[in-house]
Amino acid sequence: MKTMESRPSGAGIIRKAGPGDAAALSHLSRRTFTQAFGAFYDPADLNLFLDAAYSLEASEGALADPAVGVWFLEGDDAPIGYVVAGPCSLEHPDVTAACGEIKRLYLLEDWRGGGGGSQLLDAALGWLERDGPRRIWLGVFSENTGAQRLYERHGFRKVGEHVFQVGGTADREFTLRRG
Repeated sequence: MKTMESRPSGAGIIRKAGPGDAAALSHLSRRTFTQAFGAFYDPADLNLFLDAAYSLEASEGALADPAVGVWFLEGDDAPIGYVVAGPCSLEHPDVTAACGEIKRLYLLEDWRGGGGGSQLLDAALGWLERDGPRRIWLGVFSENTGAQRLYERHGFRKVGEHVFQVGGTADREFTLRRG
């Protein structure tokens, strides 16, 4: 495990992912989600969710979609985190076709807290706002206070709640918006 003292400042290098990164995205997505939330779910439900949401095919689809952007944070010559951004698919009365969404942002647990989340978020926000300011949305687990603080520092505010379903577990999520 890396300690805060041995972790490089700023964590690593941001790189836009491409079609050849599907296997790495699938693997990192499964690993980071399990590290962050695996203890909350029945193992069978978790595996079904991971197989559907983070399969190789799902990663290939995201990377092939021109409306979706994916960036890796690389450290130690391998991806240590990632962010996915695109059109907003959250259900909220204020969401329009012009809105963007931070769909996922995860780091390996040994790399959290060193500035990598801000690096990834800044890359995705810059891409989403490349044609000018717009409303940007995201969903965050109600118990993930660290992520909530990160998003608040970047101008996001709570505007509602929704449910995130993993098998038989319905998680309470906060709906956040910037702009």
